[in-house]
Amino acid sequence: MSIGDKGEGGAIGFATARGRNFPTLRQFTVFLENRVGQLLELVRRFDGSRVRIVALSITDSGECAFVRFLLSHPEQGREILERAGLALIESDLIGVELPDGDQPLLRICTALLQAEVNIIQAYPILVRPRGRPAVALMVDNTEMGLETLGNKGFTMITEGDLDENE
Repeated sequence: MSIGDKGEGGAIGFATARGRNFPTLRQFTVFLENRVGQLLELVRRFDGSRVRIVALSITDSGECAFVRFLLSHPEQGREILERAGLALIESDLIGVELPDGDQPLLRICTALLQAEVNIIQAYPILVRPRGRPAVALMVDNTEMGLETLGNKGFTMITEGDLDENE
């Protein structure tokens, strides 16, 4: 059965019923003015909550920066960001454990290439779900990427795996 199959012929879209075991991770992208202290201000917004940044990527484009991150509790994190009035984009990424061996990224990239799935973004996940290193991948075909990696025996990371305390 593929990721999108419900069983009896009906499909479940990725926009339905997200939960802690949903097969993709939510990435938030926030646009920040390129000024000293802007990243600190963003990070401080989660202070006092149980929301933790568990993966982070920053791209500087001169006048602004694109901060991309995964959160331990995405629903609460989105509420905090929205209350702060920050413009944000939400995207689905694949979280995958790095397999044992000398070249784990080579194995992941090879599997995706064989399925003609392109990697658009990649960065490490800072927490170690189940004690294992993992990466977050944005690909051009999320369902095919999930199906391919799953069929090749890779272990996927869900949002529930991102909270070190649960």
